[in-house]
Amino acid sequence: MKLRRKTGYSFVNCKKALETCGGDLRQAESWLHEQAQKEGWGKAAKLHGRKTKEGLIGLLQEGNSTVLVEVNCETDFVARNLKFQQLVQQVALGTMLHCQSLKDQLSTYSKGFLNSSELSELPFGPERKGSLKDQLALAIGKLGENMTLKRAAWVKVPNGFYVGSYVHGTMHSPSLHNLVLGKYGALVICEISEWKANLEELGRRLGQHVVGMAPLSVGSLDDEPGGETETKMLSQPYLLDPSITLGQYVQPQGVSVVDFVRFECGEEGEAAEAE
Repeated sequence: MKLRRKTGYSFVNCKKALETCGGDLRQAESWLHEQAQKEGWGKAAKLHGRKTKEGLIGLLQEGNSTVLVEVNCETDFVARNLKFQQLVQQVALGTMLHCQSLKDQLSTYSKGFLNSSELSELPFGPERKGSLKDQLALAIGKLGENMTLKRAAWVKVPNGFYVGSYVHGTMHSPSLHNLVLGKYGALVICEISEWKANLEELGRRLGQHVVGMAPLSVGSLDDEPGGETETKMLSQPYLLDPSITLGQYVQPQGVSVVDFVRFECGEEGEAAEAE
């Protein structure tokens, strides 16, 4: 019962572990984790190839670093499961550690993307001996659905820049208060002349616009609305007040939009490839 309380594995498996390890609690715990990892890899191999259209976007901000990750599963039922959400949390933390280990640019922002195989190889776990693909296999073993670590984006900014963010369909992660989960996510990188109290709200509104209007580029304040500029962010009708363009909304705020990232859970084709 002591081993079961500590590890969460079934009574039968805990009994078997203690029998195998001659009653040694610590050895039994290690044995249980090894078995779970083996079973996870076995299950992952069996389920490989099954379509993963559902899942979650995770957003994590720490200091001057922000990451956006996408993890996919087969059904929305599993996406709502805490164990799946913990996997998204692990992927966000692994990406954040990767981002923070990179050299800071002092004069401008830096942005990067990780594809599925790069994400899988990121170190994770105690003393970072394991990798995210091990965590993925464990989650597949526990939840019995195929899952994929689809992609991640990271942004680091120096002073004079701000990253606005928005996640649509928001669920806050219970065990990691600054991780936000949802179905769409956006980061908007802004150059600012001074820190203002309304920056967080402004950043959220810009993120909402990117999620809702799905621009393909920032464009410039000189772009005329309509026609070919409809995919340029600054000349699009502002989502929350279509009587003005986004550029007209942003300009008086003393903020310049310089870049953005938009993730939509389960999207395929050009948008995902463009990343």
